[in-house]
Amino acid sequence: MLTLMRVDSYVPPSWPEGPQHQQFHLDVAVSELEPAVASALTLGATEAEHQPAPDQWRVLVDPVGHPFCLTVVRPD
Repeated sequence: MLTLMRVDSYVPPSWPEGPQHQQFHLDVAVSELEPAVASALTLGATEAEHQPAPDQWRVLVDPVGHPFCLTVVRPD
């Protein structure tokens, strides 16, 4: 059974600056950046205003405000 709780005092994180910093950082490696971004946008993400390297990394924000990155950069 899944129980969801509402937090009335919830403040979404801000990135790259702001009063409520991000709580975690998630990078997701993708083979093609533009189709992956389009899929994320369809699922409810939005693109962050600040994009430090938009050809390699795209910073997105989930519907409740958590930032995450899609990237074509791989560690190998």
